[in-house]
Amino acid sequence: MDSSRLVYSTETGPICASCQKPVSGCICKKKGLQPQTKVQSDGRIRIQREKKVRKGKTVTIVCGFQLDGNELKLLAARLKRKCGTGGSVKDGIIIMQGDHRKALLSELKKQGYSAKLAGG
Repeated sequence: MDSSRLVYSTETGPICASCQKPVSGCICKKKGLQPQTKVQSDGRIRIQREKKVRKGKTVTIVCGFQLDGNELKLLAARLKRKCGTGGSVKDGIIIMQGDHRKALLSELKKQGYSAKLAGG
């Protein structure tokens, strides 16, 4: 199997997908070759509820913005104040504590964004 890609080694731990070296000695990070994880957008803001990987706690995820980091942080602060909750911005996605989908949908539509509820 010469076409297989090593993902983990018991000797070195996780392996970088780009340079095939151990993550601790990865040359991609040093050279800035790591691929940027930018959220692709079709012009539609999606609001969804998520409980996985958060120990059963509900969060509301808002994604699809085409804003830079500072503008997104300002928008997140406004939305958090509107809902009276905490949250954060990570990788172009607004994460808010609790289920605030309907309030966020109405607020984003008031601000002129094309938003919709996503997921179940």
